[in-house]
Amino acid sequence: MALRWRIAALVAAATCTVAVAIGVLVHHASRDRELSQARDAARTTLDRAALIYARTGGVQGSGAVMDAPELPGGLRRLVERGHQGTQFTSGSGGPAMWAARPAPGGRVLSVHVDMSTPMRDIGALDTNIILAGLMSTAVVLPLGVLTAERMSRRLRTAAATARRIAAGDLDARISADTRPQDEIAEISGAVDSMAAALQERLRGEQRFTADVAHELRTPLMGLVTAAELLPPGEAAGYVRDRVRVLSTLVEDLLEISRLDAGAEEADLSPCPLGPLLEEVIARTGLTARLRTPAAGPEDTDTAADGARVCTDPRRLERIVSNLVVNAHRHGREPVEVTVAADGRTVTVRDHGSGYPDDLLDNGPQRFRTGVRERGRGHGLGLTIAVGQARVIGAALEFGNAPDGGAVATLRLPAAPAHTPIPD
Repeated sequence: MALRWRIAALVAAATCTVAVAIGVLVHHASRDRELSQARDAARTTLDRAALIYARTGGVQGSGAVMDAPELPGGLRRLVERGHQGTQFTSGSGGPAMWAARPAPGGRVLSVHVDMSTPMRDIGALDTNIILAGLMSTAVVLPLGVLTAERMSRRLRTAAATARRIAAGDLDARISADTRPQDEIAEISGAVDSMAAALQERLRGEQRFTADVAHELRTPLMGLVTAAELLPPGEAAGYVRDRVRVLSTLVEDLLEISRLDAGAEEADLSPCPLGPLLEEVIARTGLTARLRTPAAGPEDTDTAADGARVCTDPRRLERIVSNLVVNAHRHGREPVEVTVAADGRTVTVRDHGSGYPDDLLDNGPQRFRTGVRERGRGHGLGLTIAVGQARVIGAALEFGNAPDGGAVATLRLPAAPAHTPIPD
């Protein structure tokens, strides 16, 4: 049950409980008052009738009855024991208050006070109390629902903002300063403060990464030059290889720092997907089987140029090449690059052990390759691919095939229909 309906149910229950409690209290108070008044009136009449009976030997005109057959049995037995008392009855004759006392000769002198009218008045009062309770509930319940809805809306806004922050939008804020100052405002302010602190910390880490990469770039260039001057040999080849790895790492760090800072902008243009993927695979120098959807007899343009997508060719090349290199590095051949029938979904699959569970759950993590061996990458390729996909407006998803192997799925935006394909 949503929070607003819980609060509404609580308000309704509280209102009904208060109405019932007030109704019960008023009912008992009114009934006790009427019974007390009727009891006093019956006793007064009985005492006056007893005086008249003592003086005249009769009860005519006194309002009392001698040996009344309708006298309640409990009250009759009380009088037979020599006591006087009163008793309220609600039998077939209607509600009434009886008062009785012993009379000379073993007789019973009793008074009967009709209470039909007071009881009807109490019933009418009960009905009015019920109606008042229903009217109060009808008025209070919508107000409670509105209040609960406002609270629920504010909590949903805070939750949505927290999800945006978790998704990477560190500029998202709840703007709690414009809200009423209550507990929800405190939560909103805490979330905003947390987002601001997290944003500042991440920006510091991004600046540190960019600064380190830039500072390493200059001595690295000198190291590359010095490595090229080494005389040929096995040791020189190993040094040049390590220098190339270090150079690639620095360039990857610089690229990640630009992606983190949001400094990258896509240069989108419509282009044929099939030929572009062929060039990308060829430039990697690795083997990969390219599969494109078969064209029908009326799709001559598609058959010649492949499906058209609106993307940044340079960034798409970076994404696909990273996926192909990752498939060769951590998977097993054959590596397959497939274009789906919609013409803008590209999957890269290998036939290895698949992506690790941590990557599937949390996405690519920097400097975490998912393998125990060192020297087989730095875990930056997939991170860069995800960042570049975000820049071109594409979605990159990771999964494992049912029959084994890692599957990376890239969903590209479609090109506008009126945009011509460049030659």
